[in-house]
Amino acid sequence: MDINVVVITGAGSGLGASLAKKYSDLGCHICLLGRTKTKLVRTAETLNHRHSIYEVDISSKNDVAKVMQSIKEEDGQIDLLINNAGVGVFDLTENLDEASIHQMIDTNLKGTIFCTQEVLNDMKKRNRGYIINIVSLSGRRAKITESVYSASKFGARGFTENLALELEDSAIRVLGAYMGNMKTELWDGAYTEETYMDPNDVADIIIESIKPRKNVLVEEVVIRDNKNKY
Repeated sequence: MDINVVVITGAGSGLGASLAKKYSDLGCHICLLGRTKTKLVRTAETLNHRHSIYEVDISSKNDVAKVMQSIKEEDGQIDLLINNAGVGVFDLTENLDEASIHQMIDTNLKGTIFCTQEVLNDMKKRNRGYIINIVSLSGRRAKITESVYSASKFGARGFTENLALELEDSAIRVLGAYMGNMKTELWDGAYTEETYMDPNDVADIIIESIKPRKNVLVEEVVIRDNKNKY
């Protein structure tokens, strides 16, 4: 795979950390992005190859622009962007406070858009690159207590599908990943071994789905556990 520099948001834990480890094992330079440096350092300690750590709040377009510019100057052109960062507050609609609503929309939707905008011009100039948007099944199906979380994810799905259309005549590949609940910090205390997926398994499927293959294009992948329809 023609990938050298990989940028992963929300790389401090869960699926982001799993993807970082696996791409590092493939020899890529991993740029770990997140809001909490201690978590990013923890992920970095698992990596076998070169890596960089960048603290950033992806809901700030200005902060994202500065970090992406630093990556290009210090690490090189970005070959793969994985928009993985996400937050969820789960409750009935009337119980959600304003701060929680802003946080989900700003991180899950706006953050995905801002990060993508910062890599597009260079990818278009080189006519190469990969963008993976980690959306979740909440971007495809309704579920009680997830009204605003789903709204942010349905928005991310729409953005992903339209981005793929914009780029369909180029060599830039876009993948939307829709997965069920995983054993990650987002679902701490809620999962059991029987019903929540291992993020390492999900990471393997995503990596295989984005690999270039002759006469094959995977635009989206749906991953769920085999005991639960959601």
